Amino acid sequence: MTEPESNEAARWLAAAGATPEFLAPPSRAVWTNQRRRIRAQLESLLGDLPPRPAVPAIRLLGREQRDGYVVEKLEFDNGAGATVPGYLLLPQGAVRAPAILYCHWHGGQYDVGKEELFRTNATPLPAGPELARLGYVVLAIDAYGFGERQGRGPGGPGELGGAGELTASKFNLWVGRSLWGMMVRDDLMALDYLVTRPEVNPHRIGVTGISMGSTRTWWIMAMDDRPRAGVGVCCLTRYQNLLLSEGLRYHGIYYFVPGMLRHFDAEAVVALAAPRPLLFLSGADDAGSPVDGIREIESRVQPVYDLYGAAESFASVIYSDTGHTYTLEMWRRMLEWMNRHVRPDRGPTSAADG
Repeated sequence: MTEPESNEAARWLAAAGATPEFLAPPSRAVWTNQRRRIRAQLESLLGDLPPRPAVPAIRLLGREQRDGYVVEKLEFDNGAGATVPGYLLLPQGAVRAPAILYCHWHGGQYDVGKEELFRTNATPLPAGPELARLGYVVLAIDAYGFGERQGRGPGGPGELGGAGELTASKFNLWVGRSLWGMMVRDDLMALDYLVTRPEVNPHRIGVTGISMGSTRTWWIMAMDDRPRAGVGVCCLTRYQNLLLSEGLRYHGIYYFVPGMLRHFDAEAVVALAAPRPLLFLSGADDAGSPVDGIREIESRVQPVYDLYGAAESFASVIYSDTGHTYTLEMWRRMLEWMNRHVRPDRGPTSAADG
């Protein structure tokens, strides 16, 4: 790990005690049991999350025909005091179509949220229409504190942006859970709904996003076996390497899970996606995802994919002279990955299948 001179972070980390090393086990049978334990531990670390209903009760707010697709505006009650707004894009005549759960970024753009689907604030092209016109059903929701959920936290309507995010985090800590856990829970509720739509083939769902959306992607892939494939753009971050590079400031309060490093680093989370296809696209100059940490994750996750004979299903590309940005080349690779692994009708692909 690259450490700046006089790194106080190294002292703090050393004094906290070593994080247990994550290593791929010698066999799939051993990994199956280890995987179950890791997921259970992650569920515990995320906190005392309210149970999800089997299927969210959806309220349809509007339906609009656009060029080659239909947009439905919807919302659901997450059962934890919050209403979750979203957009569902349906390609014309979609029947048992592939689908994408799209996770918006952070970027300090609290007013955007799910509207990112139709903008280029984070992506080189408007992701929603582009994917819908290629035949994908697309679902995106507002995360806590974003879009229509600004001013709808425990701080009231006058508390917006980062202040609202911080208050939401404080509240969740008080009731024994993390804001990140609640964000992932909302994403899984969105997935619960997406698989019920008659226009969607539930075995052909991909997950993707940039930045916070990337982190949401690999946590969703870790915590649920239903997504067939994922693509994370930026934010493949190993926590110890981030700390030692003095980079904690590059991630908001929402991101941090209490007790995480007492058990494992990010590679243990990423490995839970195996053997399902998972691609990461990162910039070498992205300070929020130090390259030495990315390489460490790669070296520890690849052997888990090898246990399944699925070496080519895990890939990570680091672009030189590129920062925290979504380039057209990254977009092209994302589409290639989804078209290869989500569009073909190959039936279920699940790590839980053994």
